[in-house]
Amino acid sequence: MQKNINIQNKKARFEYDILDTYIAGIQLSGTEIKSIRLGKARITESFCEFNEKGELFVINMYVEEYQQGSFYNHLPKSARKLLLQKKELKKLAKEVQNVGLTIVPLKLFITEKGWAKLQIALVKGKKLHDKRETIKDRDNKRDLARIKKIYQ
Repeated sequence: MQKNINIQNKKARFEYDILDTYIAGIQLSGTEIKSIRLGKARITESFCEFNEKGELFVINMYVEEYQQGSFYNHLPKSARKLLLQKKELKKLAKEVQNVGLTIVPLKLFITEKGWAKLQIALVKGKKLHDKRETIKDRDNKRDLARIKKIYQ
């Protein structure tokens, strides 16, 4: 078992402008948490949405089936409930409904106590020219670091 589980959604930082972040707990079954502790999960294609009761769920999060799970195993891509305070849920629901923003998971990690947490963000989609600008900035930083390394 890995000691430091830190599964990131690198694609989200490129595709969206991040406005606000939250740390949410996840309601998981026994085999799901065991697979996450082994590092067998992906959040690249996932997103969050509210149901009719006002509860927040992460959709399309892939957690691989646990090998020793037998018939108690979970479904790999089922919706998983996120645990936040009521005022945070109301604020997020208002922003999503009125402004048209999206909620995307950024990072899945395990705390020191052994709890699985999901860092979610309220995001706004980037336009094509913004993505090109991000690529240019990244290339410029890489070139500067290369030049600094030569002259040090």
